Amino acid sequence: SQTAPPPPPPKRMAGKSSSSSSSSGAAPSSDHLVNLVWLGAVLYGVGLFLQNAYNIRMRAIDEYGPVIHEFDPYFNWRATQYLYDNGAKKFFTWFDHMVWYPLGRPVGSTIYPGMQFAAVWLKRYVLGDSMSLNDVCCYIPVWFGVAATFLVGCIAYEVSLPQNAGGTIFGVVYDALRGRYASDKDMAGTARSRILGMSSPAVESAVFAMGFMAVVPAHLMRSVGGGYDNESVAVTAMTLTFYLWMRSLRNGDKYGYVFGVLAGVAYFNMAAAWGGYIFVLNLIGAHAAMLVLLGRFSTKTYLAYTLFYVVGTSLAIQIPVVGWSPLKSLEQLGAFVIFLGYQVLYYCELQRNQKKMGRKEAWKFRVQVFVGILALVSLLVVMVTPKGYFGPISSRVRGLFVPHTKTGNPLVDSVAEHQAASNQAYWQYLHILCGLAPAGFFIVLFRFGDSAGFLFVYALAAYFFSNKMVRLILLTAPIASVLGGIAVGRIVSWSTSVLLGEDGGDDIVKGGKKEKKKSSSDGNGKTKADGKKKKKSASSSSGNEGLSGVSAIYDGFVEASTSTEGKIVKTIAAVVLLGSLYMQASNFKTYSWKLSASLSNPSIILKGQTREGNIIKVDDYREAYWWLRDNTPEDARIMAWWDYGYQITGIANRTTIADGNTWNHEHIALLGKALTGSVDEGYAIARHLADYVLVWGGGGGDDLAKSPHLARIANSVYRDHCPGDVTCRAFGFVDRKGTPSAMMERSFLYNLHGNGIKPGVSVDPTQFQEIFRSKYGKVRIYEIIGVSRESKRWVEDNRKCDAGGWFCPGKYPPGLKEILDKKTDFAQLEDFNRGVSDEEYQKEYFENLNNPELARKRAELKRKEVGIKEEDVSKKKKEFKLKTLSDEEKIEIYSTWEDTEDTTLMWKIVNGNSMDDLERWLEADPGAAWLRSADGRGPMWWAFESKNQDVVTLLMKMGVPHTDKDKNGHSPVDLLKE
Repeated sequence: SQTAPPPPPPKRMAGKSSSSSSSSGAAPSSDHLVNLVWLGAVLYGVGLFLQNAYNIRMRAIDEYGPVIHEFDPYFNWRATQYLYDNGAKKFFTWFDHMVWYPLGRPVGSTIYPGMQFAAVWLKRYVLGDSMSLNDVCCYIPVWFGVAATFLVGCIAYEVSLPQNAGGTIFGVVYDALRGRYASDKDMAGTARSRILGMSSPAVESAVFAMGFMAVVPAHLMRSVGGGYDNESVAVTAMTLTFYLWMRSLRNGDKYGYVFGVLAGVAYFNMAAAWGGYIFVLNLIGAHAAMLVLLGRFSTKTYLAYTLFYVVGTSLAIQIPVVGWSPLKSLEQLGAFVIFLGYQVLYYCELQRNQKKMGRKEAWKFRVQVFVGILALVSLLVVMVTPKGYFGPISSRVRGLFVPHTKTGNPLVDSVAEHQAASNQAYWQYLHILCGLAPAGFFIVLFRFGDSAGFLFVYALAAYFFSNKMVRLILLTAPIASVLGGIAVGRIVSWSTSVLLGEDGGDDIVKGGKKEKKKSSSDGNGKTKADGKKKKKSASSSSGNEGLSGVSAIYDGFVEASTSTEGKIVKTIAAVVLLGSLYMQASNFKTYSWKLSASLSNPSIILKGQTREGNIIKVDDYREAYWWLRDNTPEDARIMAWWDYGYQITGIANRTTIADGNTWNHEHIALLGKALTGSVDEGYAIARHLADYVLVWGGGGGDDLAKSPHLARIANSVYRDHCPGDVTCRAFGFVDRKGTPSAMMERSFLYNLHGNGIKPGVSVDPTQFQEIFRSKYGKVRIYEIIGVSRESKRWVEDNRKCDAGGWFCPGKYPPGLKEILDKKTDFAQLEDFNRGVSDEEYQKEYFENLNNPELARKRAELKRKEVGIKEEDVSKKKKEFKLKTLSDEEKIEIYSTWEDTEDTTLMWKIVNGNSMDDLERWLEADPGAAWLRSADGRGPMWWAFESKNQDVVTLLMKMGVPHTDKDKNGHSPVDLLKE
C-alpha cells in the first residue's frame, strides 16, 4: 500500500519502440518520406475538419444573415449590449425594471456572465469597428465551436499517449484488490514515434476525434451561428478544463501540477459561462476519488487535484451568481469532501513515510485519523444545518435522480428539453457514434491509465444524465467524439501500418508494443522477459497466473499474423476496414449536414415555398416586435407568455411581465392564471399589469397548444384555478377535432387567440382592441382598454432600494391584493430550509400524472361538489360546433411545400416519438397532419422513415395518404423499404 512520488522520466523517450530507437540520421530515406507524408496527411486532416466545423456552423448565417436565434440568446445579446455600453461595475449592479414587471430583476448578479465578457473583449480588443456587436454575438458560437473541436482532439491525443495508456482496468482493479499498486512506470506503454516526437496512434485518434466533433449534431444543436447561448461557449470551457486536468496527470511529468493550476483557471471560465460547471466540478472530483480507490494516489495526483480545487474554487466564488455555493450547495459539496479527504490522506502518507510505518500500522493510523475527522465534520454539520447553511438541490438536478421523469414542479416539467431521452434521440444526435463510442470505450479499458480513467467516469456520467434529460445529450458530444476518434484512429493506424509493411502488430488494442524476446502478458498489458523479472515484480503482476491461457492464445495469434498467409489476411482486412470507415464517414457527414439545416433554423424567421415555387421568408415575429418598438410608448408593458419575454425586451425594447429566467414560480403562476382563467378574470389581472397583450397564433406550437401547461402552473399556486384537479385535466381539448373543454373555451387566451377566426369567438370591445396582426397571422397584438393608471403610478412610486442604492425591487399594486391573497407559495420538494412542505399537493400531482383516469374522476367529483353537473358539461360539448377540415382546406395545406417552424417541430416530434405532444397538437390544429416541407415530405414520410407505427396509425385514421410522392419521387412506403 506504499505510495511513492512520481518516478523520474525514463532514459529513453516513452513511446519509442525498439525499431525506432536508432538515430534519425541512420533511418532509411524511405522512412523519412513515409513520416513526412504521414505528417502532411495529419495536418491536412486537422485543417479539413476544423474547416468543416466552421462551415457547418456558418450555415445559419450564410442563409439568414447574422440573426440572433431562439429566445434566450436575445437576453444574452441585450445583457452584452448593456455590458458594452456601461462597463462591468454598472453591469454587476444592474437592476432591470423592464423585466418581471412589477418586481424587476437584478441581472448582473443573477446570470453567468462569461459569454458576455468574452463578446465584449473580442469586440473591444480584437475586432474593433470591423464587426458590430450583434455580429460578434452571432459568430461566437461558430468560433468557440471550432475551438471545442480542436480541444476534443487534444483530449483524445492525451489519453492515447503510450505513457498514459499501458495498463488495463482489470489489471489495475485486480492489483488494487490485492493491495499491490502499479507505479507510473508500470502504467506506461510503448508506441511508434513518427516525427517531431508525435506518437501513433495517438495523433490519428486526435485527428478523427476532431472530425467527429466538427459535425456531430449533439454539439451542433448548441453551436450554430446565431445561437448565442451559454452552452456555445461553455462546451469549449468544459473541454479545455477536462484536457488540462488530464494533462496534469500525465505519467513522468514532474511539472504536471502546473496544468492543475491551469485547469482551475479553465474551470473558472466554465463557472462564469454556464450552470453546468457543477457537472465539471463533480466529474473531476469523482475521478479524483476513483484514483484513490485504484491505488493511484500519489504526490502528482495530490498536487493536481488540490491546486485545481483551490484555484478553481477561489476564482469561481468571485462570480456573483456562484458566490459561496461551492462550499454550501449540496450539489457541489461532494468535490469539497474529496478535497478534504485528499488533505487527510496526504497527511497520513507523510506520517507513514516519516515514521516508517508498516502496512498494518499505516492502515490503523489512517482509520484513526479519518474517524476523528469524520466525527468533527459531523458535529459541524449538525450545528450549521438548522441555520439553513446548506443550499438545497434544484428541481432540475433532483429530476435527474428520481425514478420517474417528472420533478414535481409543473413549471420545470413543462419544458420539452427536460424530458427523458429516447433511443431515437441518441441516434438522431450521435448517429454512428452510437456504435463507435462503445468500441472506443472498450479499447480504453484495455489501454488504461489515469487519463483513461477520467474518460471512463465521464462516459458513464454523460450517458446517465443525458438519458434522464434530453437536453444533456449535449454533454455526450465531446466524450462520444473522443471515444469514436480513439476507435477509428487505432483502426486507421493499424491498417496503414499493415499496408506500409510496418509491424502493425496489435495497435488496435495493445498500441503496437513489440518484444524481441519470448514473453508473457500480465493483467496490465505488460510483458515479462524470462529470467529478468525480480521476485517482487513477479509477485505483484496483475493476475498473470490467471491469464496464462489468454497469453498463450495471444502469442499464437501474433505468430500466425507474421506468416505470409497472415500478412495477406491482414492486408485484406486493412483495405476492407479503411473502405468501410470511409463510406461510414461520408454517410455521417452527409447526415450531419442534412440535419444542420433544421438545427440552423433561427425559429424567429421561417422559410417557406409557395405553390408557385417562390421561396418566402416568414418574418412575423420580428415584424410584431418592431411594430411594438415603433408604435407604442417607451414605458408600455406587454403581457405575453414567458417564452417571448426575452425577444420582446431584446427587439421591441418594451417592458415584459415574465421571461425565460423563470426565477419566480409564483409570478409565472399569476401570469398563467390571467391567461388561462376566464376572460373577465384575466382582464381584471391584466389591466393592473400591462398595456398590451401579445398572442402567438397560427397553429403548431402556438399559445393555445401550450395553454394546458400554463393552467397546470397556475394551479400549483392558485389551488382554486382547477379545483380538485392538480394537473388541470379540465383545461384542454376534449377530442381530436380541437374542441375546447368548457374551461378552455371561456379562457382569456382562447378568446384572444380565436377572436374573429373561430366561430362564435369574439372579445368584448370595451376590454380589448386588436391593433396589429402580422402578415401571415402568426402574431396578434391587443390593446387593453381601461388600464389602471393608478396601479401603474403606484408601482413606480413604491420601489424600495437597499443600502447600496441599486437593488430596488418593485411590489404588486394594491389592485391585485384580492387575487394575491388566494395564492399558496409553491414549496419545492428539495427545499428543506423553508421548514414547510406541500406533501398533499405533490402526492396528488404524481398520482394524476401516473394515473390520468383517476385524475379525470377526481375532477368530475369536484365539479359536482361545486354545482357543475357533468350533464351540463356534456351538453355544452355537443352544442359546440366541432371544427373539421374541409377537403379544400386539406388540399390547400397538403399542396403547400415549405420549410417552416411547424414542419421542423413536426419532424422533431415524429422522430422523437413524442405521441403526447403530437396528439395535443393535432387536437388543437388537425391541419398539422397535412403539413409538407420543401422536399415534399410530411409527417407520414417521417413516421415511415423512423418506423413509428403509432404515428402512422394515427395519421391514417385522419385520412393522410401514404402512397403520394415527395420531390424525389419517394412515397412513405419507399422509405420503409430503405
